[in-house]
Amino acid sequence: MFNLKIIKTMVTIVDYKKYQRENGESFYALEVQGGIESVKSKETGKTYFTARTTKVPCTFTEPTCKALIGTQMPGTIKKVTVDPYEFTIKETGEIIKMSHRYEYLSEEESIVESNVLKNEMVY
Repeated sequence: MFNLKIIKTMVTIVDYKKYQRENGESFYALEVQGGIESVKSKETGKTYFTARTTKVPCTFTEPTCKALIGTQMPGTIKKVTVDPYEFTIKETGEIIKMSHRYEYLSEEESIVESNVLKNEMVY
């Protein structure tokens, strides 16, 4: 008999932001944050802790977005390689080049990606 443990990864809604489309219509995006991760600095070689965050558009009103802060839901935040772009660090004004972004994956998408896509064979 097998004793399997299923570990659910969760994200937490930590904030929301209002955006405006080109046609002037407004919408909101929820900012979701994954769990704590340890990362080694490329510059100093020292370890520090961080958490991946990303924004996910939604159809909710502002009161609903505000009420959802702190809610946890199954899923992960994945690092995705993209064409290089410039990013300004708000606190320092420094402009850096980035070649990735973060994307929310639902629990189902995460399972498929980790179990199916990695096991596919190329012919």
